Amino acid sequence: MSTGAAAWAGISAAIAATGAGEVAALVLAPASSPVATIGSAIIDLAPAWAKDLVIALFGTADKLALLALIGLALAALGAAAGILQRARPPWGAVLVGSIGALGLLASLTRDQPDPLAAVPSILAAATGILCIHVFVRPRARGGSGPVSRRGFLVASGSAAVLGAAAVVASTLGRTADRSVRAIRRALRLPAATAVAAVPAGAELAVPGLEPVITPNPEFYRIDTALIVPQLDPSEWELRIHGLVDREVVLTWDELLALPLEESVTTLSCVSNEVGGDLVGTAVWLGYPIRHLLARAGVRPEADMVLSRAQGGFTAGTPLEALVDERNAILAIGMNGEPLPLEHGFPARLVVPGLYGYVSATKWVVELEVTRFDRATAYWTDRGWSARGPIKLQSRIDVPRGREVPAGETVVAGVAWQPHVGIDGVEVRVDGGPWRPTDLASAISDDTWVQWMLRVDLGPGEHELTCRARSAAGEVQTEARSPVAPDGATGWHTVRVTAA
Repeated sequence: MSTGAAAWAGISAAIAATGAGEVAALVLAPASSPVATIGSAIIDLAPAWAKDLVIALFGTADKLALLALIGLALAALGAAAGILQRARPPWGAVLVGSIGALGLLASLTRDQPDPLAAVPSILAAATGILCIHVFVRPRARGGSGPVSRRGFLVASGSAAVLGAAAVVASTLGRTADRSVRAIRRALRLPAATAVAAVPAGAELAVPGLEPVITPNPEFYRIDTALIVPQLDPSEWELRIHGLVDREVVLTWDELLALPLEESVTTLSCVSNEVGGDLVGTAVWLGYPIRHLLARAGVRPEADMVLSRAQGGFTAGTPLEALVDERNAILAIGMNGEPLPLEHGFPARLVVPGLYGYVSATKWVVELEVTRFDRATAYWTDRGWSARGPIKLQSRIDVPRGREVPAGETVVAGVAWQPHVGIDGVEVRVDGGPWRPTDLASAISDDTWVQWMLRVDLGPGEHELTCRARSAAGEVQTEARSPVAPDGATGWHTVRVTAA
């Protein structure tokens, strides 16, 4: 057997093993997919700079990029295992088995593992070992002669095709309408009090300008969940404990019976670069968190609430942001429908004015009232700032292309600093004087606001820059800073050619 054939045999074995593990996970324990659990472990163990780089390069496609990288790594390890098995049996089989062991370790160390979490990785390892043993043996089972070239190609090719088909089938099965998705579709949201309505003048009707309310399918998603948690509302509970006078456990039916409120809030990811699109605004339906905390009776020494998601993610939110007058809510609805599964169904936190990594916990199941000097959260353990207030930002959305007609051109965009509000936006052309823009009607201080300005551009290249002024009088800083550790700063500039 040649080195190339051995490498192909190893790759075939790796594909077959992956397929077996993924199908077993789909049937027995969806949250224990070997690929997803290894991917989740990589996310947890990767240094902060690596996560920042992936998000900067791929944005909301970061999970797809990670899965592709894992696939390439498995193929490379499979090839290495095949070559090793040819040269020094049984070490190739040992290498394949160790990959399965990594999946097993990752699945068993996840938060609240499924009782059957070990099975998919064990089956994957066994399949890989069996395949590599059969494909890479220099002689047939009886030892009377080498495996025929045709037999090898048929066997290894079939294993690779069947394994790939199994991976695809399990992926489609995992994303298909399952019980929790069906429950969500059947839900009817209760009536609610409107805290903030969308005024008629909130939309400037400029083609290409980001809408004031971001449609659910277009709302950015940045989180650590490779597999979206499937929480049945009838089994969901929110536990409030810690530095409180009494522990509170809230069920889904109890939450629906509360006087829910509808509010509009802009959320932003701390990884959003200047001019980036990891920001969006939605109409949220929920119940004020301050009322839930009041029911528990927060003790005077507390200054932080550690929220925990199904799956183990945590966020540390300053207590004052959850008990002051802002619309910090336990949300169950988004833009008139139950929360999409990818955005936290059945319940999540929405807190105006704070980056998501310290406040916007999806699939939330626990609130621990504590102190910053006693507890840390997922991202703060990785070097990010503990409190995370959203910084004053503005962005140019129009013109979108690099070429525009010479003459009058509309420059338009959005500006935001939730819980503070926007007082004005200015634009300058080619480093000239700052010019005030026309500001749309703001929904509230918790949302972004659209702006526009008509400018005259002569033929040639031009530089357009914007900056915002907050309702508190702060002027957006020109100083450039990276997203880590507490959000990017700087003016957004675009360059266009007028022709």
